[in-house]
Amino acid sequence: MKKRLAAMEEEALKLKDEANAIGDDMNTGDGASGAADADRAEADSRSVHVGGVDYATTPEELAKHFEACGTVNRVTILTDKYDNPKGFAYVEFLEADAVQNAIKLTDTEIHGRKLRVSAKRTNVPGMKQGGRGRGGRGGRGFNPYGMMMMPMMMPHMFGGRGRGRGRSGRGGRGGRGAPY
Repeated sequence: MKKRLAAMEEEALKLKDEANAIGDDMNTGDGASGAADADRAEADSRSVHVGGVDYATTPEELAKHFEACGTVNRVTILTDKYDNPKGFAYVEFLEADAVQNAIKLTDTEIHGRKLRVSAKRTNVPGMKQGGRGRGGRGGRGFNPYGMMMMPMMMPHMFGGRGRGRGRSGRGGRGGRGAPY
């Protein structure tokens, strides 16, 4: 029994060492995520956002349209979950100075629709909804007392609209002159 216990402990130590070695290999990244972010930012600096793209436009047509600006590396027309085009695209060039030439193509037409061309911005994590922080729209207003509002306290006392729907309530029957 003691031999079996010693063998099991020895095996557990081996497994633990292997797990630590694998964990160390995973943690000793060579900054790959930082390098990927730098590559993405560099690619974004060579790309333009094209709005107002007709739904029937193909990536080949867009590449041909922007060919005069510089060498087109990639054209991406974004689609929804049903593979329908969203009406905008990204065009990536090989040269960064091609972006300024491409912006000059704003208000040119493809399939009878004017294109809006702007430099592509790099997405910054955590800046959802324009960087307004949590929520972004509306809210319950400012609470000058700095404490959590109790449900019985009226939110309109603190300057917010709260959850109400004015005087009329929900069904559309309330309001002035409604007897019930």
